[in-house]
Amino acid sequence: MTHHVIIGAGPAGVIAAETLRKLAPQDEIVIVGDEPEVPYSRMAIPYLLMGNIDERGTYLRKSGTHFEDLGIKVLQAKVVSVQAATKTIAFASGETLVYDTLLIASGSHPVSPPIPGIQSEGVHTCWTLADARAIAERAKPGARVLQLGAGFIGCIIMEALASRGVQLSVVEMGDRMVPRMMGPTAGGMIRDWCEAKGIEVFTGTRVESIEPGEPLNVKLSNGTTKQADLVVSAAGVRPAIGFLEHSGITCLLGVLTDEHLQTNVPGVFAAGDCAEAFDKVSGKTIVSAIQPNASEQARIAATNMVAFARGKPAQADLSGVTQINVLDTLGLVSASFGDWQGKPGHDHVELTDKATGRHLSLRFQDDVMVGCNAVGWTEHIGVMRGLVEGQIKLGEWKDKLMQDPTRLVQAYQAAALGQHDWSGGKTGRKR
Repeated sequence: MTHHVIIGAGPAGVIAAETLRKLAPQDEIVIVGDEPEVPYSRMAIPYLLMGNIDERGTYLRKSGTHFEDLGIKVLQAKVVSVQAATKTIAFASGETLVYDTLLIASGSHPVSPPIPGIQSEGVHTCWTLADARAIAERAKPGARVLQLGAGFIGCIIMEALASRGVQLSVVEMGDRMVPRMMGPTAGGMIRDWCEAKGIEVFTGTRVESIEPGEPLNVKLSNGTTKQADLVVSAAGVRPAIGFLEHSGITCLLGVLTDEHLQTNVPGVFAAGDCAEAFDKVSGKTIVSAIQPNASEQARIAATNMVAFARGKPAQADLSGVTQINVLDTLGLVSASFGDWQGKPGHDHVELTDKATGRHLSLRFQDDVMVGCNAVGWTEHIGVMRGLVEGQIKLGEWKDKLMQDPTRLVQAYQAAALGQHDWSGGKTGRKR
């Protein structure tokens, strides 16, 4: 009997386990999670804080016997090391587990910035159900809350905190909100929107120290000191792969994989937020920590784990890594696709209408749109994604978009749909 082991009990781990069971009814499958919870979705935590769902609403599978019914063992243990040479996983308890195939789906962990006092009582990340319980205890109506970080995840947490009726201040060291997703104009518009909703926002500002106590005294780099009943650290995340040091498995920013999601070690695969996979749009390997990637990568990796175990070649390929972020910040929808920053020599067109809260920025390489930023253009989001991910050759429509970037729908219809021969074949489409 083949023993498949999955490190990580998030969406990638669960979907991979279910795919394995479907393809290999008799094999042994073990999911290893390091929290004392049933498998749940971190992305649901803000909705838990908003009161939209209860803790059960965060569970990835609602049936209490789901994994047992499928014959999937869920093990709660902390992995401290992996030895690819001996196919052995070591746990903090001192116990070990041997595998035939391994999927690393360990996800991300929050970055802890080197700030004096960051470990003080009343300072929390917002990453686990335990964090959510601690935040809910302190984030009562009227409480003074300071959030460190205004990136993509930070903005989602910010909205959850704001919904609880707290006095909220947000500190972002970048020169704008969501700096890794939005350009200066778009990031500035999001800041203006948040301030109009009553949130105090400091950009280009660092938290220099946190003095313990009730309240916490938070010293900022702009010379001010804020008193807070709760500090939420949302300073970003990085792949949780420390346990792979000296494992023999190659890691860069994440666990490096090929188009089959296999690592440099045969039989060892990676998927989700910890996986570094090839992105066809940028032409390089990237970590893109969003759930659509985790789901797709998990299915592909599991399919190829079964093939490997049976001595067959890989059965599924990763077509690419989705670079997409769509963010709803207190009702203002923004989106970022592909290489939104562009490269030197690339053509760029930008349109801003602050009165209506709309902004559009398009990046081109030759006649292909390689990236875009948008604020307030909700009806165009699907078309933007289709143009960027499809690498559609726009031809004359590239120049038309440079003149009027709002004509995205017409450009997509003419360039993308026009490259299909609806009699059954395809014509002229570069793949």
